[in-house]
Amino acid sequence: MAGVEQLTVGADEAGMRLDRWFKTHFPGLGFGHLQKLLRSGQVRVNGGRAKTDTRVEPGQVIRIPPLDVDKKGEGQLTGYSIRNQDDGDVLARMLLHEDAKVYVFNKPAGLAVQGGSGVTRNVDDMLEALRSKKGEKPRLVHRLDRDTSGVLVVARTRLAAMKLSESFRARETKKTYWALVKGVPAKREDKISTWLIKEPTPDGDRVRVAKHGEKGADHAVSYYRVIEQAAQSMSWLEMEPYTGRTHQLRVHAAHIGCPIIGDPKYFEADTNWEFPGGLQNRLHLHARRIVIPHPDGGKIDVTAPMPPHMRQSWNLIGFDLQSAEDDT
Repeated sequence: MAGVEQLTVGADEAGMRLDRWFKTHFPGLGFGHLQKLLRSGQVRVNGGRAKTDTRVEPGQVIRIPPLDVDKKGEGQLTGYSIRNQDDGDVLARMLLHEDAKVYVFNKPAGLAVQGGSGVTRNVDDMLEALRSKKGEKPRLVHRLDRDTSGVLVVARTRLAAMKLSESFRARETKKTYWALVKGVPAKREDKISTWLIKEPTPDGDRVRVAKHGEKGADHAVSYYRVIEQAAQSMSWLEMEPYTGRTHQLRVHAAHIGCPIIGDPKYFEADTNWEFPGGLQNRLHLHARRIVIPHPDGGKIDVTAPMPPHMRQSWNLIGFDLQSAEDDT
């Protein structure tokens, strides 16, 4: 049994509930045991008492009393022999859900899902670190844009990958995104339906709204609602893609005149619009939640805390993030 530890909250753990943080780092610690440790003051955050639903922030120090349970630190995801310790560590910190068939990760903004031009590190390659003892590598079943953060589902077996992929194709999944956009949509909630076409450019693929029936175009449908707005300057949107086209939500947001803040491809500010001071010029799009049928029956329902740059923007603008998080 180890002595008292002091662990620092990582940048990718911003906004995580304390009980979920413990589930990630100490999977063998039961909820009831954690509650007793918190009530008795043995677990503390920055020296102060805390509750199971306390939200942790990067840089905070959590006091861990001696625990006679398994620790997930050092990237030890269960059932796997870590082949690349560094990749294993990163994936362990990203982990939101794990069972015998499925992983769900909270992908950080800036980390590519798959390799490509200019990509030095990507999730698909990192999954090599998690080959099972039978030699089976976890499989991607969908993807997120490099600069989009949030929930990413990965299958642990070939059969699970087939079933999960079919759920995506059959549109049996519900994906919810949070976005910060310029301006305020004309309607508080609406459906966006267009045809989209992908075209190569010197800066990578770019998607545009196409004419109905244009060769190579795909039909795309998204739904949105306004959660909160900052005067007429910016809006916090909840967006749900019904279809899964490349850059769909980014193009659809721009199509209704409300491009996503920090989008390097589709944000075109007018000459009278100034980027708000204090906000980072990075894509403000986060895959907040996914609900998908589990390969063995039932549902997987996972929510991902927002990345630090978006949390910072919400705080600067004054949006009520806590209430929205408590509702999900």
